[in-house]
Amino acid sequence: MMTENAELRFPFPNAAAPLEPAEEYARLRARRPVVAVTLPTGDRAWLVTRYADVRQIYTDPRFSRAAAVRSGAPRANSVGPDPESIVAQDPPEHTRLRRLVAPAFTARRIEALRAGVEALAHRLVDGMRAAGPPADLVTGLAVPLAGTTISELLGIPPSDRGRFRSWSEVVMSTTAHPPEAIRAAQRQFEEYVSALIADRRRSPGEDLIGVLVAARDQRDRLSEKELVNLAWTLLLTGFETTSSQIVNFVVVLLRHPDRLDRLRDEPARIPGAVEELLRYAPRRIDGGAIRVAREDVELAGVTVRAGEAVIPAIASANRDEERFPHADELDLGRTDTAHLSFGLGAHHCLGAQLARVELQSALGALLRGLTGLRLAVPEREVDWRAGTLVPTPTALPVTWERPAPHHATGAGERDDARATAADRPAARAGERFPETAHPCPAESVTLIAPDTGRPVAPAPDAQGGER
Repeated sequence: MMTENAELRFPFPNAAAPLEPAEEYARLRARRPVVAVTLPTGDRAWLVTRYADVRQIYTDPRFSRAAAVRSGAPRANSVGPDPESIVAQDPPEHTRLRRLVAPAFTARRIEALRAGVEALAHRLVDGMRAAGPPADLVTGLAVPLAGTTISELLGIPPSDRGRFRSWSEVVMSTTAHPPEAIRAAQRQFEEYVSALIADRRRSPGEDLIGVLVAARDQRDRLSEKELVNLAWTLLLTGFETTSSQIVNFVVVLLRHPDRLDRLRDEPARIPGAVEELLRYAPRRIDGGAIRVAREDVELAGVTVRAGEAVIPAIASANRDEERFPHADELDLGRTDTAHLSFGLGAHHCLGAQLARVELQSALGALLRGLTGLRLAVPEREVDWRAGTLVPTPTALPVTWERPAPHHATGAGERDDARATAADRPAARAGERFPETAHPCPAESVTLIAPDTGRPVAPAPDAQGGER
């Protein structure tokens, strides 16, 4: 039993600014790198804040994800993952499920998607530019880019792609929604995916859901419940985390306009900049997923007893000065970018390379397409999602410089295309911005089937037609 008094409550209160790690992390790294904390459920856990110790948690099989979802285990939230979910399993069960989907996420296969993702990002930014400033970066770029990409990979019909955004926001909630609402959203995901699986059984396809259905029906490599859980987990994580990171990275860069200008002048630096932004900007407020010790383990001089929970504080580890010199500085030229934002070991994020391609494509399209990109409102007026695992703005109003038109206008006339951001009143927080795209438009990305290596055929829409 944990004997240290857990006087600290975790997650910590909001930092001075969104996307900045809590001030407590630096103090804990220096003085108490493994400390007892009380969670919102009243359970207790060891919060681990240094890079080396967090890395050990990810790679040491004595720390179990499966044990963390068993009945009676300490947990941070009242609603945890299903024990049959891939995120809640240990090897060998986790390895079996991971092998089913890993071929779709190899570096070679993801690189084959790059041109399509880049083209989609440029089309979305072109649509924002054509509609004119101000625009909402969330609905104009982040949501449609992430939603379309993961939908194409899985085989989600275009007509359905606007449905799961509201579900994902609820599922990622910590305190914004009551437990019954979170469970209801999970059921909606499961019911939707179950219907999609049934459709794929009637009309087999080469998209990822089609491949998983074949693995279930033809080779009995996973149960029906595992199939449903795996499909909706991929959909949720592929959409929610990437769309949030696109927006958050832009917020960080707008706070550092000199870095933004440098990236615009030197776009070859974008891949390295994405790695530094992944290190610098926290992905989630609760550290990382809880593990439970299978046996007594020593971490930084503290004995974690069997059955006790540990929380790997990724946001803190990524700012550890012992691992990253000048860790609180956003250094887009940093060469040592061994961050832990995608995890490590058996639970290293399957979609990490796909997320990198989307993030690089989004930044590249913005920097090329929108000169003078900046917020359209003071940052203090930006509304942030509260009570959620993934902090991100609900909307991010941006503006930019509009180029002068190439044609003349009559006397007294003023072509709207000539208007610059300075000609327009500043948008107010919460104002409806021009619609530049459906939340998940019926755009296409050329995908490669994970089992055959051939291009994936289009998924039928709700009426049975093709895109």
